Amino acid sequence: MKTNIIMKVMNVIFWIIFIGLCIKTGALLVSLFVTLFINSAGAKDTYMGLDLLNVYNYNVEYYIGIASFIITLTAMKAYLAYLVVKLFLKFDINRPFNLNVSSIISKISTYALSIGVVALIADQYSEHVIKNGVDISYINWGAEEFLFFAGIIYMIALVFKKGVEIQNENELTI
Repeated sequence: MKTNIIMKVMNVIFWIIFIGLCIKTGALLVSLFVTLFINSAGAKDTYMGLDLLNVYNYNVEYYIGIASFIITLTAMKAYLAYLVVKLFLKFDINRPFNLNVSSIISKISTYALSIGVVALIADQYSEHVIKNGVDISYINWGAEEFLFFAGIIYMIALVFKKGVEIQNENELTI
């Protein structure tokens, strides 16, 4: 009973996170469009206080690169949250080791690894921009956290894969 309530609450929380990240991705896209085609002052408050005006004033291509990485990572995080929502919909506490759950957990680990790799690339790009004289050291791409997260989820995916195999063997022997 208590487990079901916790699962429902977590499902609601991940729906909220998913919707919030979708809204953030859309707002960032609109901000990029406005900055590039309507008013360059839009870079001053890209999203919730993120100020990229100094990057825009220094080099528009750097601005497009940084903004593109931010948008891409936010969209990837939204998809990751969607996968977690999907996991909650497929997860059955009475039969946790099934092929659907195992597959989704594997996708989550792979996607978290992808986010970590893109964040590493964004971090390297940021270092290049910083070396050229633009201070964007306040942007934290979170690469290490996602790579760590991917490793943990990968281990859980292996456990679920083995659990599915054992459960299927037990069903065949009964």
